[in-house]
Formats: sequence, C-alpha cells, structure tokens
Amino acid sequence: MVKHIVMFKLHGSDELRRKIAEDFKAALLALPEKIECLEGMEVGVNDNPSEDWDVVLTATLPAMKDVPVYAKHPAHVAAAAILGPYKEMRACVDYEI
Repeated sequence: MVKHIVMFKLHGSDELRRKIAEDFKAALLALPEKIECLEGMEVGVNDNPSEDWDVVLTATLPAMKDVPVYAKHPAHVAAAAILGPYKEMRACVDYEI
C-alpha cells in the first residue's frame, strides 16, 4: 500500500486561499468513486494562521505503480486545475507501508 501525501501553499488573500482550498477539497473527496485504484482520500485545510501551508491531502493507493495512474486520471487533472492559478508551492512524499 502507498501513501501519497501532498501539501500546497497558495497565494492570494486569506479569504481567496480558503475558498480555493475548500473547492479543491470537495473535488478531491469525490475522486475515490471515480478512480478505481484510489482506495482512500483525506484532505485537510489549514486552520492555523501561523503555519505556511494551506491544504494537505493523503491518498491511499495499492502500489507505487498506481500513483501515476491516479495523477493522470481526468478527474484528478480536473481537481488539480482548481489550484492551478493559485499554487505557489507544492511538496510531496510517496511511501510504501
């Protein structure tokens, strides 16, 4: 099993970043029903104003070979497009458990 963890830092006003993060969260939480290899999805929007990152996701997939399948799936591409114009930074870790 693989955990795919990604954090995003967005730019814009606090209100705009929060709205974009919440829209992104809603789109991500719909993905397990659309992407066969995606076993689970957890998304958190940062509530702590003293921290730098705005949103984090943890996706669970059966194997490392499924990460690019998930990443290229049209539903995931559409969800990622929500952040497109607002994404300042991205950090990712994929590990097997």
